Amino acid sequence: MPHRQTTRPTQLHAAYVFDMDGTIYLGDEILPGAVRLVEELRRRDIPVRFLSNNPTKDPAQYVEKLAGLGLPTEIADISNTVVTTTRWLLANHPDAVLFPIAEEPLCRALREAGFRLSEDPAEIDVVVASYDRSFDYRKLQIAFDAIWFHQRAILVQTNPDRFCPFPGGRGEPDCAAITAAIEACTGTTCQASLGKPSSIMLTEALSGLDVDLADCVMVGDRLQTDIQMALDTGMRSALVLTGEATADDVRQLPADERPDYVLDRIDRLLPESVWKQLGWDVTGD
Repeated sequence: MPHRQTTRPTQLHAAYVFDMDGTIYLGDEILPGAVRLVEELRRRDIPVRFLSNNPTKDPAQYVEKLAGLGLPTEIADISNTVVTTTRWLLANHPDAVLFPIAEEPLCRALREAGFRLSEDPAEIDVVVASYDRSFDYRKLQIAFDAIWFHQRAILVQTNPDRFCPFPGGRGEPDCAAITAAIEACTGTTCQASLGKPSSIMLTEALSGLDVDLADCVMVGDRLQTDIQMALDTGMRSALVLTGEATADDVRQLPADERPDYVLDRIDRLLPESVWKQLGWDVTGD
């Protein structure tokens, strides 16, 4: 049964899983209320985890970025598609020769995990489509030859995002665009998507925590990834209107597909009663 949608929670939950870009920060700017929210959850010993579908940074880079924005974070609290893709391939295709259409953080993680990377279509077992700002016709040709001509490689993707939003409303094409190009020319279908809304990422994020999913909250700015993952796994969901999705987008959804909570700023994830305890202004900032 879907939860009843409200504007903000009336109680605290057992654990909180946060998307990062568009939710905790936007570009290189921390979003209002993010630091004091996370600090208060940690003060109460409530687990906080961070997720990202962006494979252009590894967890260590996210640790550095969050610290620079005033949110020191342990590396174990961060899971992104570099982590999930590498672990999924180790579990399902440990001996595969890979052709990652990807940037260096993912390529480096795959090499460090023991995979052999190749641009020879005759020996490639898995083409890994990812967010790659150096994608070109040469890479598309290698993928085409490995999948269509040699009839040996499968296609997987790190994440299903169509674009990555930028501050000011701009953005750039993301992994889904590269996946679509490969599917279009080869006629193949991507066999696995390893970022949100896949439960694979949620499993990584909550590993080691003894919590009931129904009492955990997924917090993000995207309906198709962050909120959909919560719906698919039985988590509660909180949409922050600081990134991609708008209030109009939510209103257009069927009732059973809407997030549980819709927030204009992320610290309203704390109930109003907690704001009053802390002496915060419940009518403003």
